[in-house]
Amino acid sequence: MKQTPAPGSESKQLGKGMIIAAWLLLLGLLTWFFNDQLGQQHNPNQQVMSAMSPDGQPEVILQRNRFGHYVASGLINTQPVVFMLDTGATDVSIPLPVAEKLGLEKGQPLMYQTANGTIRAWQTVIDEISLGELRVGPVRASINPGAQGNEILLGMSFLKQLDFNQQGNTLTLKYPSRN
Repeated sequence: MKQTPAPGSESKQLGKGMIIAAWLLLLGLLTWFFNDQLGQQHNPNQQVMSAMSPDGQPEVILQRNRFGHYVASGLINTQPVVFMLDTGATDVSIPLPVAEKLGLEKGQPLMYQTANGTIRAWQTVIDEISLGELRVGPVRASINPGAQGNEILLGMSFLKQLDFNQQGNTLTLKYPSRN
């Protein structure tokens, strides 16, 4: 014997399905929103601010992230990357997977002294690093097989070619003045 559904049960099931779909959509939107917020907290310089200095030279203004670091989006040889500025690093330091993705060639192996001890890395040269309107190159760098993540340490081989000034939570970088 075939059972027939009770009157209205199909619309109740449809109603439950719509409620579940609405909750899933809401959860998806909240996840997207909070992931974006966390990304902004880690890298508040996803869109690097540039301005003109009084002497007509471009300057880049970076905001410190909530962890006290200057993280910024930029380019290596026209390919997008994320930098963490590090005045304690001699060279620009690139994690091996990122260097491979960028097509950088491993040069002579060298030993580097880091905060985590001695590491073996390879020398390389970057044709151009862009940070906002600032472009510097060629720049000495190292390919670090032990580095975790995708952030590139923007060390002194890049930073020494610029003037930089920190005031509060803001770091301003510009080309050196020509006297």
